[in-house]
Amino acid sequence: MPFLLAPGPRRKPSAPPLTPPPSRSGGESGPSPHRSAFRPDIEGLRAVAVLAVLAFHAEIPGLAGGFIGVDVFFVISGYLITGLLVREAISTGRIRLGDFFSRRARRLLPSAAVVLAAVAVAGAWLTVPLRRTDLEYDVLSAALSLANWRFVSQRTDYLAAGHDQSPLLHFWSLAVEEQFYLFWAPLLAVVVLCAARAVRRGRAVRSVVALVTGALVLGSFALSLHWTEDSVSLAYLGTPSRVWQFGVGALLALLPWHLLRGPRTLRLLCGWGGAAAIGWCVVAYDASTPYPGHAALVPTLATAAVILAAIPGRGERNVQGPYGVGRLLAGRAPRAVGRLSYTLYLWHWPVLVLAEARLGALGWPARTALTLAAVLPALATMRWVEQPLRRSRTVSELPRRGLAVGVSAIVLPVALALVVGTATLHLMGPATPVDVKGLPPGAVSGPSLLARAAGASAGDGPVVPNPAQARKDFPPDRDCQVAPEVTRSPECLFGAVDSPDRIVLLGDSHAGQWFSPMLALAAQRGWALQELVKQGCPLPQLAVDSPQLGRAYRECDTWRADTLDRLRTGPKPKLIVIASLNRYTTDRHLLTAAWEKTLKPLRATGAPIVYIEDTPVPGTDIPACVSGAPDGAAACAFSRAEAVPADPLARRIASGAVPGVRSISVNPVLCPGDGPTCPAVRDRILLYRDDAHLTNVAAVVLAPRLERLLTDSGALPAATAPATPAAPAAPGADGWTELLRDDFEGPAGSRPSPADWQYDLGTCYPGCPAPQWGTGEIETMTDSTDNVRLDGKGALEIVPTREGEQWSSGRIETVRSDFAPPPGGVLRIEASIALPDVTGPKAAGYWPAFWTLGAPLRDGYTGWPGVGELDIMESVNGRDTVFGSMHCGVLEGGPCEEPVGLTSGPQACASCRTEFHAYAVEVDLGAREVRWYLDGRVYHRVSAGRMDAGTWKRAVDHGVFLILNVAIGGKLPAADGATAGPATEPGHPMRVAQVTVKVKGGEGGGGSG
Repeated sequence: MPFLLAPGPRRKPSAPPLTPPPSRSGGESGPSPHRSAFRPDIEGLRAVAVLAVLAFHAEIPGLAGGFIGVDVFFVISGYLITGLLVREAISTGRIRLGDFFSRRARRLLPSAAVVLAAVAVAGAWLTVPLRRTDLEYDVLSAALSLANWRFVSQRTDYLAAGHDQSPLLHFWSLAVEEQFYLFWAPLLAVVVLCAARAVRRGRAVRSVVALVTGALVLGSFALSLHWTEDSVSLAYLGTPSRVWQFGVGALLALLPWHLLRGPRTLRLLCGWGGAAAIGWCVVAYDASTPYPGHAALVPTLATAAVILAAIPGRGERNVQGPYGVGRLLAGRAPRAVGRLSYTLYLWHWPVLVLAEARLGALGWPARTALTLAAVLPALATMRWVEQPLRRSRTVSELPRRGLAVGVSAIVLPVALALVVGTATLHLMGPATPVDVKGLPPGAVSGPSLLARAAGASAGDGPVVPNPAQARKDFPPDRDCQVAPEVTRSPECLFGAVDSPDRIVLLGDSHAGQWFSPMLALAAQRGWALQELVKQGCPLPQLAVDSPQLGRAYRECDTWRADTLDRLRTGPKPKLIVIASLNRYTTDRHLLTAAWEKTLKPLRATGAPIVYIEDTPVPGTDIPACVSGAPDGAAACAFSRAEAVPADPLARRIASGAVPGVRSISVNPVLCPGDGPTCPAVRDRILLYRDDAHLTNVAAVVLAPRLERLLTDSGALPAATAPATPAAPAAPGADGWTELLRDDFEGPAGSRPSPADWQYDLGTCYPGCPAPQWGTGEIETMTDSTDNVRLDGKGALEIVPTREGEQWSSGRIETVRSDFAPPPGGVLRIEASIALPDVTGPKAAGYWPAFWTLGAPLRDGYTGWPGVGELDIMESVNGRDTVFGSMHCGVLEGGPCEEPVGLTSGPQACASCRTEFHAYAVEVDLGAREVRWYLDGRVYHRVSAGRMDAGTWKRAVDHGVFLILNVAIGGKLPAADGATAGPATEPGHPMRVAQVTVKVKGGEGGGGSG
């Protein structure tokens, strides 16, 4: 900010302007005529600049371009400081750097020190510990005039994204100015020294300095254009890309404008045109404007025009005509705001940010009120700090005293920052990396994150990692998550790098967070892991902008094309694991097309492809929040609706619309249940390192669950050797013991195996305890091969038929009814089914189903629903949807909300009528929940916590038998809006390719025989 000019004693408006001393040779060798005249219009222009910035920060509607106020300050500063230095050089033959920096120090640094000290102290009270640590680093960098480079490093570091804004962010511009002064004044001193022989010729000094300035302006502007294209943070915050704006102001002071005589009308147009251009920028520019770049030319040149309009020409003493913009700017109110601009700029942003740290996000009226409130500390600082030190004869008498004041103003906030920061670090604990080898094992399944029946709560001990560790808890993949500007991933092979077999981890940073568990899975199998990950780059072929580069993300498109080509031409992977943030666009049609463009070449590799659904995105700095609530991490829970939106790709995979791709999800354990929020901490594991990514600790703990999901999907083989054939009843290599498997092999038209299956006949069970099977369906079940038969191609067909008005169909159930999970273990029932290929009016009343009933029901066929029913798959009326349900408790109402039951609701599955899909249910006594799967993806859960212990035990803790049938009509199709009628078309079978029952874990083997 151009707050360095000590304007000298202020005069009353009626006082005549100072007249420069006469110069020789028409003023060519002396200082310019406007050398020492105080410019009240520039003081008013500072008011315009600071008000623009304040309006921008207050987020006042329509003033989104107020950030250009900083550009105005830069030009003013270049003009005033350069004029000051050159006048001194011309008048005395040298530049006294000690005097210059002494004036700067006592003018600027004490006020800044007051603000920095206040922020350091207030931050200890108003901010959470982790944010407090960041803030003290900000205080250090601001006090040392390095704030801009600290913020450049943060904003260009993609993996450090997601942190809250700093209350000292605005110090970047002050740092730029300080760095400019530290460079500019010595440079001019050297130039003057080299031109010493011509020191009494003002034109010579000005000419040499102008040439140097012109070269710097051109070079800096070219660099600004380059950085705006490639690195917006460097362009906006970096000193080299801003020097040209100071240089434009310097050229105003250097070039011989005072020798020109211009028409007053031209001056009026110049001044008002510049003012209008500044106003236009404030209104027209916004966050989408590429900046600084070419756009910065407008406010920079406009400011120059306003300043130039009031530079007196030859023979003129004053050009502040009655209609000039300078007359307006020189008014009492603009000058008053201009005098306050420095301290007001210092105070307003910390007031806004610290208030929001305590109160939460605020709207523009509240932000505007807070900005106005900042006037009070600004006035106090100007009145009792800035002005006394600037006017003190004792301090200004000797340069070293002013420098001592400046050094003291630096030492005070630095000392405070070190004290507060050290205490905070001690409070939070060590920031050393977490030893993942000492982590508790993760649960393979169930609602708990850790492998125990009930994980410890966050209040049972400190979270792991602690917030300071979490902030830095990245995957140990070196530089393999390539930065935005990189267009090609290195080889990035890990594990058994010489193995011909490899897992490829592919996507953006949301894929990169799975590095550790994928490496562990690869290493267990003697494979390599190849990581092909690019920060902020969507894997679907979408055109996006990069916030880090501030422009179209062309490097992403290049990287994606190169990566897909490498996979196409390279060795075939054993498995490709893909993941990506699913928020790059809200246009589902565009996203679907973009994914297909990427998946098509991936499928061409012939490798299994598994998509890991995107994990919850908290949208807030989780480690910072947890650091402020170590004993109540529940306070850091975040909205489920915003964090876990529908995943379009996962839904399409589940519907069978994306052949060759499987989908898995760990979200049921990261955001369990169906409540309104998701936790930040589970079983004392801090889940997120920022506002979007998992900690590496959380990813490591999830490794066993990921392995199960991948092996269950069939995409990943078991890590251990298969079991010996001598013990067929023993668990297999994957830990499962198979109780039943029927692949329905046999001649076309034959019956299913009587050793495994029996028929239900008629319209109800023996004794008819529930006519029409208790559901109102209208068919008669038969054992005819017209209704139940093998197709000779490895599938069972259940076919509804009609003769006249009478419908017949098939319903078979397993002979065994003792399929039960072992104590503490899991029972899994699965079938591969293609639904009847009929839809629309022709499918009215169709009701295919795969389900179980509790074994106690066979004792008289009474006791429903208390004995439990698990509907693994149902579909009605030929809809492209399927659903699962659980029935238990009592006939009406109760914990299972009968007669509807605890249902998943319709799940989209467009190809379920034309293709086989895997439907499964798991009864997990250890995790105390029942889970429903479609093609390996969990889509429904019912936990024991939804009912009393007795109801849960009666529903699931016993044997069950399986049922396959196609009903016609009944209450459920009618509730869906259709019933069987003349248009309903018979003869469309439900086809079943396989049925499997197996158990795992627990204390015993698996079911009686």
